[in-house]
Amino acid sequence: MMARDTDLKKDLDATLQTRKELGPEYEQELLDSFLERVEQHIERKLDATADRQVRRHLAEHRMAVARGRTADGPGTGTFGERFGFATLSLVLAVPLSAIGAVNAGLPGLLVTWAGIVGVNVAQAAGGPPWSRRAREDRPEEWS
Repeated sequence: MMARDTDLKKDLDATLQTRKELGPEYEQELLDSFLERVEQHIERKLDATADRQVRRHLAEHRMAVARGRTADGPGTGTFGERFGFATLSLVLAVPLSAIGAVNAGLPGLLVTWAGIVGVNVAQAAGGPPWSRRAREDRPEEWS
């Protein structure tokens, strides 16, 4: 990568030297040529970065599959994550039940518990429907 930066510096020096020799009437063409080389240099760096990211993502996916997990599938997450979510929802159920019962009586309590059950069912099914659709629309190699 440092060699490319050195090459770009040499190109700039050569462009400036050529401008001195040819004069200001060729300045625009020289500038356009140099900027095109800079653009190509940037595109090569971006391509290399994107390539590294894709390879890393694929390697992570392969590791997850090798460990027996499928990325982004229903019921994903470790046992600890699922247990933590269930525990948190039950802990929050106590004050939410009290608030629902005090403010609306039995109907408020039933609505509160319907919401708690709904959130847990959605989490167990793999998240909200729009999130599942987004995962289903992705090609298999990007899952």
